[in-house]
Amino acid sequence: MLDGVIPFPADFAARYRAAGYWQDRPLIGGFRDVFERFATRIAVVDGTDEITYAQVDERSTQLARALLDLGIRPLDRMVVQLPNVAAFVYLYFALQKVGAIPVLALPGHRRREIGQFAGISDAIALAIPAQARGFDYIAMAKTIMADHPGLRLCLVQGAGQERLPDGFMSIEELLAGAPSASEDALAEVDIDPAEPAVFLLSGGTTGIPKLIPRSHNDYLCNSRLAASVCDIGAGDVLLIVLPIEHNLPLACPGLQGFLLSGATAVLSVSTRPEDVFALVERHRVTHIHVVPALLIRWLNDPSLARYDLSSLRIIQSGGQRLQPEVRHRAQLALPGCFIQENFGMAEGLIMFVRADDPDEVRRETCGRPVCPDDEVKLVDEDGIEVGRGEVGELIVRGPYTLRGYFRSPQHNARAFSPEGYYRSGDLLRLHPSGNYIVEGRRKDLINRGGEKISAEEVENLILVHPSVLNVACVPYPDDVLGERMCACVVLKPGGSLTLGELVDFLGGFDMAKFKLPERLEILDSLPLSGFGKVSKHELVSRLTSQGHP
Repeated sequence: MLDGVIPFPADFAARYRAAGYWQDRPLIGGFRDVFERFATRIAVVDGTDEITYAQVDERSTQLARALLDLGIRPLDRMVVQLPNVAAFVYLYFALQKVGAIPVLALPGHRRREIGQFAGISDAIALAIPAQARGFDYIAMAKTIMADHPGLRLCLVQGAGQERLPDGFMSIEELLAGAPSASEDALAEVDIDPAEPAVFLLSGGTTGIPKLIPRSHNDYLCNSRLAASVCDIGAGDVLLIVLPIEHNLPLACPGLQGFLLSGATAVLSVSTRPEDVFALVERHRVTHIHVVPALLIRWLNDPSLARYDLSSLRIIQSGGQRLQPEVRHRAQLALPGCFIQENFGMAEGLIMFVRADDPDEVRRETCGRPVCPDDEVKLVDEDGIEVGRGEVGELIVRGPYTLRGYFRSPQHNARAFSPEGYYRSGDLLRLHPSGNYIVEGRRKDLINRGGEKISAEEVENLILVHPSVLNVACVPYPDDVLGERMCACVVLKPGGSLTLGELVDFLGGFDMAKFKLPERLEILDSLPLSGFGKVSKHELVSRLTSQGHP
């Protein structure tokens, strides 16, 4: 087992094998079957390029052979930060074929975050776009590689004819080249299904990012179970507009679940309403993954009525709670479309509302677990189960929920119970139907449009500012994004600070823009709880009562 990975206990692993959840084969093994069975069907659409299952297999094999030539071996780690393009699909499956582990970063991450991921994972390679939305990823990667000597290789998508620096290689050229490693050499690669197939990122509360090891066994199980409750047929089409490195569009059921079902995934780098509506109309899209903020934006766009969106059957909403009125508006605008609420985490557990749930249950709940062996408890602060219908913290263990973060023993001691339950920090309540209702969270997180921001991470950077004595970052309500971040700051004597100055200061840390505060409150002091800690609950109440700035 890779050093730093917490394995499932042997008795639980035996139980999951006996129940058929784990198939004891590499993740790619499940896809080899579908690549062959659905060879002539369209698997992926990227712009005007319609790519069959056979072509996905051939191109990922070509890239995998090139990776072997470059010295990539089983359990090597590569930080992958690509947009929603076919190159991501080829590289993802190529890494699975050589047994290497993608560490999935988001397009919005910058030098600070990518450097952290590379450092924690001991990655030996990066994969980036040359440019996206005006940002120069190559320049960023050069800086990161200089800071992390273990990074010896960077693969670049969309480099064109430009000359790449030493250690950088074009993905397109690798796909067009003639690798010396044979397919026989690839077939000889030995992959342990209990090892990590992928590292996902936690939306945790601490300033240091946490890597989530998802094993071959559990991640294949994850997508199969999710697909089983999402009404996917062989002729269905998923439109992927959320960043594909997220767990939801990748595997819940996402790209993986749709390919396992013999269906099609359409990739889009744009979330603009007219671009999305045009893709739905052109490709007769049946399913879309969204976060509520995105759905609200689309519903408010006047072009909605100009497109034929009648093919849409299911819009799956995750990342944060979908308000009932938004669901009602969506159903009026898209008659016959099931707005399917889901709740889940990159750490494992996923819940879905089912199509046959009564209307009241659809409106009020986030669903129920996809697996009979998901062991879910709601507990109080002492770890004691709460009464039926009472609010408690969700703790869970099961065949696709992790047993520990990667190389994080101190955090694992707090995040897992002695019995191996993952302490999610989410507050839920059991509905009489057996579904669950989200009531909030214990975690110190701001949920901005589905992106989870660690308040502690931003606070630690703000405290570096010479004018700041103390700070607390808290959410304030927003009609579209759900929450935005406010920095509540106590200044040093004689100090001054504006929101613009604070944002410029934080920009110097090369952090993702979605983490930047969007409101600044200057206070004489921070309110304290009875235990002498900063009362963020009181700060949130103040901001909520003040309304939007």
